[in-house]
Amino acid sequence: MFFNKLANIIGCICMFVMLLMIVDVFFNVIARYFFKYGNVGLQELEWHFFAIIIMLGMSYALKEDVHVRVDVFYEGFSPKTKALINMLGVIFFILPIALLVSWLSFDYVVEAYESGEGSSDPGGLPYRWIIKAFIPLSFYLLIFFSIGYFIKHLNLYIAAKKRG
Repeated sequence: MFFNKLANIIGCICMFVMLLMIVDVFFNVIARYFFKYGNVGLQELEWHFFAIIIMLGMSYALKEDVHVRVDVFYEGFSPKTKALINMLGVIFFILPIALLVSWLSFDYVVEAYESGEGSSDPGGLPYRWIIKAFIPLSFYLLIFFSIGYFIKHLNLYIAAKKRG
């Protein structure tokens, strides 16, 4: 399925960014404690990497079905009921929140771009709009993948209904 292949690419991007973050943190710790060297830009890069992992990882977590829900009740339900709950979750929770955040954050990114926003710390990273652009982008991706998630569970619901 196209949704799964694209989500796997997103997952690979998250793994690569995680590797970059680990290298960055390792370098910063070694440099700070053994060589008394600190770099504000590299320290800021840590939270930029972390933000990318979290924001892109939302879509991958949805694809892998490891997102947050109350599994205490969910595990005992039939496949048909689980599929219905997942479809309703997309309609009433994921899509409204994702649409709202993506819509409201777009102007936030444009404002950061137009003002040339950068770090307020000396030696910090410029172009803060790049990391801010991941906010609407990640929620647009979440909207896209939630449609695939809905279709997947609609098919499961129909199949479970046919079985009995």
